[in-house]
Amino acid sequence: MPADELTDSALELSPESFARFAKFITGHLGIKMSDAKIPMLQSRLMRRLRELQLNSLDEYRRYLFEGPDTENEHVHFIDAVTTNKTDFFREPQHFDYLVNTILPGVLASERNRAAVRFRLWCAGCSSGEEPYTQAMVLSDFAAKHPGFDYGILATDISTRVLTHARAGIYDVSRIEPVPEAFRQSYLLRSKDKTKHVVRIVPHLREKISFHRLNFMDNEYRVKDMFDAIFFRNVMIYFDKPTQEAVIRKLCRHLKTGGYLFVGHSESLAGLDVPVTPLGSAVFRKVL
Repeated sequence: MPADELTDSALELSPESFARFAKFITGHLGIKMSDAKIPMLQSRLMRRLRELQLNSLDEYRRYLFEGPDTENEHVHFIDAVTTNKTDFFREPQHFDYLVNTILPGVLASERNRAAVRFRLWCAGCSSGEEPYTQAMVLSDFAAKHPGFDYGILATDISTRVLTHARAGIYDVSRIEPVPEAFRQSYLLRSKDKTKHVVRIVPHLREKISFHRLNFMDNEYRVKDMFDAIFFRNVMIYFDKPTQEAVIRKLCRHLKTGGYLFVGHSESLAGLDVPVTPLGSAVFRKVL
């Protein structure tokens, strides 16, 4: 029976199913799940129910945890339940701070070197608007400072949004926050005038490496040490112990003296983490 023809009772999450889903989400993603999130979870699982032609959310629970390909289905489930809100130039004060304070300081400290390579990690990159914003401002800075180069690692738990991010294609309605000069330099209009989309220019896409990463992993399979990590608007989904654990793991890959950015609505107050505050939601690693 198609999901849009199912009875209301079939589309409701039983207490048993919600408890099982919630335990999995918290255990694998660190996201807190209260009863208030039941309608959201029901809504987000409807598409998967239709794709699998299952008859109820209880049946989907059995498919997810006891089906023939549970590991693969876990990926689809995570894609369905994760929230991926982002924008170009979101919280722009951080990009001003990066360009006007951090990068000149890096150049000054490395003035005896002919070339400087700045490494940045966008942790929780969603559909790519944030790392492409970072690439725009870093590329613009590089054009004005010969010898400066950069590379960006962008990670997310959702395979769906990573696919979108790698493509670098966005509806024109998404680019309103992008300054006009940057639009001219870094965005390509579709040759098909009926398609109201733009694409990030190839040389900018090449500067970013997109990979799947789960913040709940005990160790992050990340080789590089970074000058800056953007971890913005992700902590709000975690409880305090999870926030502390994740930030401490991120800081293992942050150079001493490197910078950590979090969302303006987020706080590190009360967390035992090796950073000290510098400004609005900007911290520096001290150990």
